[in-house]
Amino acid sequence: MNLDLNFYFAVFLRRIHYFIVVFALVVAAAIAAAVLMPPVYSARTLLMVEGSQIPGQLDAPRVQAAALEKLQRAENFLMTRSNLLEIAKKLNVFKDMSRMTPDDIVGAMRDNTMIFNSAAPGEATIMEIAFEADTGAKAAGVVNELVTLVLQSDIELRTSSAENTLEFFNKEVRRLSGELDILSAKKLRFQDENADALPSTLSYRLNQQQLLQDRLAVAERNIAQLTEQKARMVAIFNSTGKINTPTTAQTPEAQQLDQLRTQLNQLLAVFTPTNPKVRMVQQQISQLEEVVKSQIPTDIDGLGTTNPAATMLDVQLADLDTRIGQEKTERDKLVTELSALKDTIDRSPAVQIALDALDRDYQNIQQQYNTAIDKQASAAAGESIELNAKGERMVVVDAATIPDKPTRPNRTLIAAGGVLGGAFLGVTMIVLIEMMNRAVRRPKDLIRSFGITPIATIPYIRTPSETMFRRTVFTALLALVVIGIPAIIYAVHVYYQPLDIIVTKVAAKLGIRM
Repeated sequence: MNLDLNFYFAVFLRRIHYFIVVFALVVAAAIAAAVLMPPVYSARTLLMVEGSQIPGQLDAPRVQAAALEKLQRAENFLMTRSNLLEIAKKLNVFKDMSRMTPDDIVGAMRDNTMIFNSAAPGEATIMEIAFEADTGAKAAGVVNELVTLVLQSDIELRTSSAENTLEFFNKEVRRLSGELDILSAKKLRFQDENADALPSTLSYRLNQQQLLQDRLAVAERNIAQLTEQKARMVAIFNSTGKINTPTTAQTPEAQQLDQLRTQLNQLLAVFTPTNPKVRMVQQQISQLEEVVKSQIPTDIDGLGTTNPAATMLDVQLADLDTRIGQEKTERDKLVTELSALKDTIDRSPAVQIALDALDRDYQNIQQQYNTAIDKQASAAAGESIELNAKGERMVVVDAATIPDKPTRPNRTLIAAGGVLGGAFLGVTMIVLIEMMNRAVRRPKDLIRSFGITPIATIPYIRTPSETMFRRTVFTALLALVVIGIPAIIYAVHVYYQPLDIIVTKVAAKLGIRM
């Protein structure tokens, strides 16, 4: 496509007044903004989370937050309403604070504060704090106040965390110690209440049970033998009228009397009747004869006559009855002891289960207690480390200083941007006007529109008065743009609201961070 550059240049010259107006408007606004926008000073500081000064193998483990979590907590603490209001009022950060509401002050402080956190794995944990103000002293002052708050918050957080951790484990140790005492007393009381059925004495009681059963069997056997002997003696006496009088059937006194008589016969064979030994044996025999005589019952008619065989039977039966009674008494005693012993043996499994449960509870609490003791010691060491500032902490790497020159606005860049933007908008406006203009202005337009070829074309010739009117309107409009627009901008900046605040609000509405 062939471009008629001369035509377009002529069109540009014919529409140049639009270009000049738009260009002048944009340049005037840019220059006014560059001149009127107040300087903004920015102060920055760099903080780093410093590792523990105690070697890792000696540093007691403590309750610590992750690095990024620590930085985020510090940032949230700095951006609290109370802290921002206090700093703003203390340093009189904004010029017209008396006319600003607390919400406006807090919003402006947050807008002017920049905090950047960096906590990548394998890298240093860093926090950068920056603040923008109309003077360098205010910017540096606010940053230093924020750093002071961060460091104080970090110290309080570390020490309070260490103290709270130690206090928690102190309480836990006391609680577990009390539970151990309670369980020990409960176990001791249970053992006292069931001392006769403790599992530790079960084998002894089983042996005792076997011994008692053996003794009971002997007693039962003795009772049966004595009862049978008694019945046999009665049967022999009833059938023969005589009894077999073995020594074993005599009373102990009668047996001893027979022994003494035998001994007397032996002594008389050696000594004379007047010998002291013989006389002593004779006296013992006389005494035992009286005892044996008293043991022989009288006849049933009460006349003192006796039947020797019946008398001896009665003596032996009485002796057998006595021995049977003693054996039965022993048997009853053994049965009672066996019953009580069996009861303790039967209770031993239940006692064992209960003791195992108590031991299990005690061991669990003991293990928890030992763990709490270890953690208590670690917490105490951690508290000592934090109180002596030897643990992980935040330190200032690069302190904020008062900047020598403002960081923005870049007045040259704003003015240059206004010149370029004005030229671009002016050209764009001319192009749009020409695109919307469908009038016939060239011979080729006549040919394209009407299909005829003109012999010659005569352009529109303005009269001198029309030319003067157009020039007057253009001059007035240009003067209005060049003088009026900066004046309006200046009035808004001085009497309504500073341009930087307006620009910040507009950027915030558009989602742009300045």
